[in-house]
Amino acid sequence: MFRSIFTNSFGILTSRILGFLRDMLQASILGANIYTDIFIVAFKLPNLFRRIFAEGAFSQSFLPSFTHCRKKGVFAVTIFLRFLLFLILFALAVTLFDTLFTKLIAWGFDDQTIKTAAPLVALEFYYLIFIFIVTFLASLLQYKNHFATTAFATALLNVALITALLAGKGLPASVIIWYMGYGVIAGGLLQVLVHLIAVKKYSLLPLLVGGFKYRNRKKRHIETERKRFNANFFASVLGSSTAQISAFLDGWLASFLAAGSISYLYYANRIFQFPLALFAIATSVAIFPKVTRFLKNSDESRALEMLTKSFWLLAALLTLATATGIILRDPIVWLLYERGAFARTDTHETALILAMYLAGLLPFGIAKIFSLWLYATHRQKEAARISAWSLGVNILFSLVLIKPMGAAGLALASSLSGFVLFVLTIKAFGYERFSAIIRHPYALRLIAGTAILIPILFQLKDILVAYL
Repeated sequence: MFRSIFTNSFGILTSRILGFLRDMLQASILGANIYTDIFIVAFKLPNLFRRIFAEGAFSQSFLPSFTHCRKKGVFAVTIFLRFLLFLILFALAVTLFDTLFTKLIAWGFDDQTIKTAAPLVALEFYYLIFIFIVTFLASLLQYKNHFATTAFATALLNVALITALLAGKGLPASVIIWYMGYGVIAGGLLQVLVHLIAVKKYSLLPLLVGGFKYRNRKKRHIETERKRFNANFFASVLGSSTAQISAFLDGWLASFLAAGSISYLYYANRIFQFPLALFAIATSVAIFPKVTRFLKNSDESRALEMLTKSFWLLAALLTLATATGIILRDPIVWLLYERGAFARTDTHETALILAMYLAGLLPFGIAKIFSLWLYATHRQKEAARISAWSLGVNILFSLVLIKPMGAAGLALASSLSGFVLFVLTIKAFGYERFSAIIRHPYALRLIAGTAILIPILFQLKDILVAYL
């Protein structure tokens, strides 16, 4: 288990380091202005779908059904072709009605900004086709307990975008964002290529070839699992993606605020997503196939043992990340972004929003692993209802807090929804099971460690602030 978690975490760490390098270049070259906002909006829709597909919904619905299905090749190919056709048609619709889709995701933009952003929105949406292919192949590799390719492949997107930024440096911002748009497409294509190599290495190509060959002849054998997948997938989209949808809503509402607000939310959320992906998502991806197998074989005790170990590891890491991020928020943002076109006022605005996001890191991360129990037992609809309540709270507090607090209020609303998600997820998992997990000697160690850590962080903050 820990080897898989380490592999995922190290791969994500590599990608996120490159991602921060990309953000540093982007902040230095573009700053926080209307052109940065345009690129972020253009990338927002495919990036939202990427996170939903790659970090939860597809795998959490596909793997349990794939594991149970006798005709695995036929099942896999059938699901793949249906999704691929839908996404191609969806991408063509975005191309034909790019202005309408841009207006939907950035309602507060004026007409000229919408006109500028619309073609870029259409271009970058094709990235979603590549990332679905990647996610499908990654799910097959997860079934083989291979995680490294997917974990490290995400770095290729950042490599492509860094290359695009360096190639466009010195050009007008309106041109640079197009370089970055083509960089997104190149990054998607590179990820597909490395996954195809891995699929061949792990002898999965015969499974897919057989699925294509016998799909029409044996499709009746997969009807039960296909219907189960269809019923579970759309519920999983909502159930596994609360943090991502919250960030998407933040960006939409921020389009009504002053120019740069979308960029502040983006930069702060990028830092927030770092520990969430590095620890919570890496852990959930690593343990989900095994939890699914244990529960399929009615071995609940081993599944609970795995969740217990994961919980305490995650609780310690996320507590450390939360305390460090909130206390050292200004030095962190200063170190990462304050150079070139990114000014001191931009640092303060981004740091405040970062603190609001980090308040919800622990509940979002812990809810992530306990929701696996629901997905592994085909309770996707229940997980979706929980997320619906969480999103409702997010929307309510966003509308309440946006006026007095601006963009920081949107981030705080997202964190408050994380606490609702956590409480309801634990209720669905079972208070008795959760109580048994937290009645552990590690609890006192975590509290003591946190009490020691916080004064040290405040002293470190005083030292770092003197250099700001």
